[in-house]
Amino acid sequence: MGNELLRSNERILAIDALRGFAVMGIILLHNIEHFNYYSFPEATSPLLASLDKHLWDMLFFLFSGKAYAIFALLFGFTFYLQSHNCEKRGQDFRNRYMWRLLLLLGFGFINASFFPGEILVLYALLGFVLVPVRHLSDKTVAWIACILMLQPLEWCKVIYACFFPDANPQQMIYSLTEVYPQMKESSLWELIKANLVTGQLASLNWAWCYGRVFQTASLFMAGMLLGRKRLFRLTDETHGKVMHFWLRVGIAALPSAVVLYYLKDFIYSQIANPFMKASMETIWNSWYNLACMLVMVSAFLLLYWTNKGKVQQLLVPYGKMSLTDYISQSLIGSFLYYGYGLGLHRYCGTTYSLLIGIVFFLLQLLFAHWWFRHFKRGPLETIWHKLTWIHAKRK
Repeated sequence: MGNELLRSNERILAIDALRGFAVMGIILLHNIEHFNYYSFPEATSPLLASLDKHLWDMLFFLFSGKAYAIFALLFGFTFYLQSHNCEKRGQDFRNRYMWRLLLLLGFGFINASFFPGEILVLYALLGFVLVPVRHLSDKTVAWIACILMLQPLEWCKVIYACFFPDANPQQMIYSLTEVYPQMKESSLWELIKANLVTGQLASLNWAWCYGRVFQTASLFMAGMLLGRKRLFRLTDETHGKVMHFWLRVGIAALPSAVVLYYLKDFIYSQIANPFMKASMETIWNSWYNLACMLVMVSAFLLLYWTNKGKVQQLLVPYGKMSLTDYISQSLIGSFLYYGYGLGLHRYCGTTYSLLIGIVFFLLQLLFAHWWFRHFKRGPLETIWHKLTWIHAKRK
């Protein structure tokens, strides 16, 4: 029993570390993107220009579309844990969960005030898809998740383009470039107004047009299924099954990612219709990011469990306060790069922005380690938890 509890705790720490890894990737990407304000100074030397380009390509190759996918997968797993724990106490988590999503939506609006590319609003809205599927069989949920991951809307567009080759419907109604003037100027109030309306509509519009809506909903369900199957739980009973599962996932995902990466240019070159090509790019990138994400998750977990998290455990406190990490990134990052703050977009290319991002991450990491020596949950996590259960405490 003691070993099982130890391994169960180890499983929880592995997931916290994995979540921390994903948030780290997100903060590094956001910094080199200047938090979606794509304004950069001209490089002062050919060497710096080359370094900027290679670092940009490397970070996008490593984290773009993958860090958010890990975040979405673990969102679904967290839903399973909370729902399962409530069921063991004889409680229905449905209403509590929907209230929790509304609270997350509030956090998302706060975050969106400073950073128009944030994901909490999208997660809060899509999180409701888990309510109707939570009691469906594993096979049914798996089929729904697979269909969503296939990007059915994009395939409908491909078929439409086959019958109407001259059609080129407008996809992006709103664009983040429409809030660039507010990012550049010095008025925080004007920035907040633009972000909450145009910026947030542009962010949701982008998620809809580029497959992020279907992919995220699919990953929510996949995370829930992994929780049901106890495939994030390393116990004496499940040790062989779990390790073998993630080893097979990694073995299957790695060649899939390689094939998808090297075939994409060939596939795109065979499509002349711009509308059809855009849809195929969305489909292909979605599958490629999924394969890469599975490689990263399987490698991370297997390494953590094999070496008992000797290095990765440094990320555990960071992952435990992922909401605090994510929102504080937006607040501080927008101040660093936007016009109302320090306006570093005028001085920092990719290399310097990455260095800032690394320092930013290390400061957050140190704060997380200090915080959890004194408290059980992160600052915003504590508020979220207390508000989630506020009605239950009053009864």
